[in-house]
Amino acid sequence: MTAAAERVVDVTHVDELRALEAESVHIIREVVAELERPVLLFSAGKDSIVLLRLAEKAFRPSPVPFPVMHVDTGHNFPEVIEFRDRRLAEAGHRLVVASVQESIDSGRVREVGGPSGSRNRLQTRTLLDALEANKFDAAFGGARRDEERARAKERVLSFRDEFGQWDPRAQRPEPWSLYNGRIKRGEQVRVFPLSNWTELDIWRYIELEQLELPSIYFAHEREVFERDGILLATSEFTSPTEHEQARVETVRYRTVGDLTITGAVRSQATDIAGVIREISAATVSERGETRADDRTSSAAMEDRKREGYF
Repeated sequence: MTAAAERVVDVTHVDELRALEAESVHIIREVVAELERPVLLFSAGKDSIVLLRLAEKAFRPSPVPFPVMHVDTGHNFPEVIEFRDRRLAEAGHRLVVASVQESIDSGRVREVGGPSGSRNRLQTRTLLDALEANKFDAAFGGARRDEERARAKERVLSFRDEFGQWDPRAQRPEPWSLYNGRIKRGEQVRVFPLSNWTELDIWRYIELEQLELPSIYFAHEREVFERDGILLATSEFTSPTEHEQARVETVRYRTVGDLTITGAVRSQATDIAGVIREISAATVSERGETRADDRTSSAAMEDRKREGYF
């Protein structure tokens, strides 16, 4: 490809990204205009980092008019928590931490032990309790339709009943990008401004905006072991059984989550350009390749969403 052709391609990508950006900013502003107490869910993963940047753009030069909430399993990558605290502090955002450990200590949820034990499903109760305690009626999230088929079913504004549950058969139409945010007392709205973005769009936007990411998104050496086809990091929460072998490999992460169920991928991509090249050639979605919780059944995500999961 000639230099001139590359410039044409780049301009096309920029135009596409700015169109997606404008759509997302419009959604964020519409929700703030219609709902009383929104909150933005922030995991310090790439999607929520992009979502936070879009929220900042939506209200510049004024501050973002809602807090940021992290549902914290307590089983996090240290690099991610360090980034979360620094990014939000530097921008002056108010952080609300909803703790799964506190839900366990109070008896709201019960932890399952063993090699396959994970706190991921426990997040649902913690999230619902935090939304109710803070009287949040709308929660922005970074889910995209290309991630998983249950998420592909969901509207941009996803309505939840007074118990926080989702019914995929009872969703409101959104013709011509018109969004109806009217809810009854006790109901909630989950809002997905990145619905129409792809993983590749996210990375190209990160490159365009020069957004900082946690270091685990780029190739680095880490001690891992393979379980059910997924490379899990050895840590105080995860360790190989007698039938599994730990070894140091060069890996990166495509998605950020609870480290007990989030797998790494072998990679040599040390910068954004390298990651984009790898994603362009990928044939498996990020969740399909790296999230153990989505492999429990073909309807695992939809089951959790019906219960109130984001």
